[in-house]
Amino acid sequence: VQGEDSVLLFVTAWTVTEIIRYSFYTFSLLDHLPYLIKWARYTLFIVLYPMGVSGELLTIYAALPFVRQAGLYSISLPNKYNFSFDYYAFLILIMISYIPLFLFFPVFPQLYFHMIHQRRKVLSHTEEHKKFE
Repeated sequence: VQGEDSVLLFVTAWTVTEIIRYSFYTFSLLDHLPYLIKWARYTLFIVLYPMGVSGELLTIYAALPFVRQAGLYSISLPNKYNFSFDYYAFLILIMISYIPLFLFFPVFPQLYFHMIHQRRKVLSHTEEHKKFE
């Protein structure tokens, strides 16, 4: 699965996000935050967030045949603990769980729209502040 384009998709999203996040924190601590870093922190999530989630889901989907064939991370009965676990079914449940998270318990949209609100608040304040300088 490491060769799948979806891996590149979410790893790129995560990497860019972390570079921006820690640059933002570092420059904020130094009390010298460049506008470009602030703008990137409150703007690039618009693309990076859906890119990361899509990459994760596509990677799980690409791994399903391998997981099923290899029985990867699965525990079958009988065993001394009288316990079974099917990792293939677990991955499918994880993928399906994204649907209610988006529709019925809107965690992802809620976070996304919170960031859009923060973007509007922080960047418009910056623009007003620049007018008075």
